[in-house]
Amino acid sequence: MSSALYRRTWIGALLLFVASSFIPSAWSGETSLTADQVVQRAVARAEQTQSRAGQPGYTYTKLTVTEELDSSGRVKERKERVYRVFFQRGATYLKLLTVNGKPPGEVELKQQSEKELNARQILGPSKGSKPDNQENLLTPEVVARFKFTLISQKSINDRPAYEITFEPKRPEPPAHHMIDRLLNRISGTLWIDAEEFEIARAQISLGSEVDFLGGLVGSLKKLAYTMTRTRVGDGLWFNTLSSGDFEGRKLLDSMRIKTKSQSTNFRRLRLTS
Repeated sequence: MSSALYRRTWIGALLLFVASSFIPSAWSGETSLTADQVVQRAVARAEQTQSRAGQPGYTYTKLTVTEELDSSGRVKERKERVYRVFFQRGATYLKLLTVNGKPPGEVELKQQSEKELNARQILGPSKGSKPDNQENLLTPEVVARFKFTLISQKSINDRPAYEITFEPKRPEPPAHHMIDRLLNRISGTLWIDAEEFEIARAQISLGSEVDFLGGLVGSLKKLAYTMTRTRVGDGLWFNTLSSGDFEGRKLLDSMRIKTKSQSTNFRRLRLTS
């Protein structure tokens, strides 16, 4: 699995969400598995989905809302973007359709391109030219940095799931890129489907402040990110709901940003000759 997949998994809004119910009377998952065994099966599942030949392609609509708040918590800027997303051969492609209800202009398209380029430059060089799979949340590189603990068994969307907490290993793993320093500060909870070993829900938070480039370009003081994933058919799971609350500093200016994302209208792509 390329390091590009590892990095894009966490860029911009890192993953994860809560909410669970009582364990169902008929639990169908394996209760003898350890937390590490469950997570390793989830990693294997993700790699299998990534490389599975002939897997169906999907397209869907993604709505994202980004709000920048002032020091009093009032919204001073709001951007609503609509994308058409294509999932093919294990890779995810996004096409920006509208910004605040209007077709994107050259400025918006350029900003989108520059944002992706800046992220790659900050996080380190990408290996390989294959597009990133933004649906893949667990890679061997990410998993190796954390300690996992099995807490309980829950029912998520009427499906059995393992509830597993995670925290950075101690001593901290080496930090070769900026994203590594961030990973060394986050912890949270995963709900992993017991039948297909896909992440159904996840939640993460930041334990302590992280400086970027020694604090020269900014810092992150707060990160609270939640996510829900849904099985849409053909054994494929997609991120369907997410929300984030981020607070920190960009250069000399304090910033607080809230994000929401929802994906709907999933349809199989028609095969073309």
